[in-house]
Amino acid sequence: MLDEALVVIVRVVISFFSLLIFTRILGKQEVGQLTFFDYINGITIGSIAATLATDLSSKVWAHWVGLAGYAILTGVLQYVTVKNRYLGKVLDGEPTVVIENGKILEKNLKKMRIKMSELMMLLRDKGVFDITQVEYAIIEINGGLSVLQKANNLPVTPKDLHIPSTPSRLSTEVIQDGIVIEQNLKQRKKDIDWLNGQLKGRGITDVKEVAYALILPNEQLYIDKYEDHIGDEADMGDYEGPY
Repeated sequence: MLDEALVVIVRVVISFFSLLIFTRILGKQEVGQLTFFDYINGITIGSIAATLATDLSSKVWAHWVGLAGYAILTGVLQYVTVKNRYLGKVLDGEPTVVIENGKILEKNLKKMRIKMSELMMLLRDKGVFDITQVEYAIIEINGGLSVLQKANNLPVTPKDLHIPSTPSRLSTEVIQDGIVIEQNLKQRKKDIDWLNGQLKGRGITDVKEVAYALILPNEQLYIDKYEDHIGDEADMGDYEGPY
């Protein structure tokens, strides 16, 4: 048993560093930017690497060749799709318009095998709740949705109004799950007394009532309590049921 464990450890090291080298060679790409083929290909490469590490019934060499083969073919396809636009379209697909001037293009939606409910979800994810406000909506090759709203629905920027603006800043967490993050308070040049004063001003006597709190870029404090007291909550379901 000890011998088998040592063999597995050696194979794990080989598999781990092989994956590390191949992924560095193939380049960085966010998961959200992967096409469906890239996603499946990544799963397959990972599966081969796992088998290389744990399948003691076969030789390491055979699995490593398979792993290297998948990585090399992936690299070749990446090179081809960059150099040849036509083959890139064939292999990766191309963006598809699914909404134009507020009208849903059902044929294109069916071609992409996307249900109407999924399209509505993607629109809501982009902050669009009124489909008539959409000039164009495009399904990208990674399955994401890009939305161009109609000109009269686009938000006005300070630049449009010729209003001077201050540089953008990040928000800073100061309370999480009822616990004060003192280091972050110091970064924003605040202290516990300031925080307690802000909480008391909102009627909060115990910091444990707060689930999350941020110091916003404008120095205001955003507070989310465990008990929100919203009242009638919006129901997204279309049928009555336990879930």
